[in-house]
Amino acid sequence: MSDFAPTEARINNTIQKYPAFPRDPAVLVRLVKHLYKEVHDEANGVMKPYGLNHPEYNILMMLYGAAGNAMNPSQLADAAGEKLANVTRLTTRLCDMGLITRAASEDDRRKVELTLTDAGMVLIENFLPDIVKLLHRQTRNLTPSEQRVLEGLLKKMLAGFGG
Repeated sequence: MSDFAPTEARINNTIQKYPAFPRDPAVLVRLVKHLYKEVHDEANGVMKPYGLNHPEYNILMMLYGAAGNAMNPSQLADAAGEKLANVTRLTTRLCDMGLITRAASEDDRRKVELTLTDAGMVLIENFLPDIVKLLHRQTRNLTPSEQRVLEGLLKKMLAGFGG
């Protein structure tokens, strides 16, 4: 588990040097960053026995949740929160592993469509029980009601970006 106290101490030192520095927003943003690192590291640990890393897992899960288990690279980049160049690298590896295919779209031959293979579906169904355990472990200190409140607050915070 990550200890957040040193980060809070640095924020407090920053405030002493620059009193206008906003403590509460800084703490919230740093907490999100710390949470991301913990989620990323734990997911990497769970995915390692399956020969995957967290970003590859995210790509597979975005496809698994999509209609027809297929998306174009731009949709996948948006859904997975990755840059398009990184999606290209990740999907090339997943194609090489036989977990997804890359083909011209039936609707528009100029567009590429990425689709889960049967092997990809089997792998996902094999690792999902471990992911379910991980998700429950990561949120175990929050009641279901607190989880819904936090979801709403994080969505509200997210809505403040990009505008």
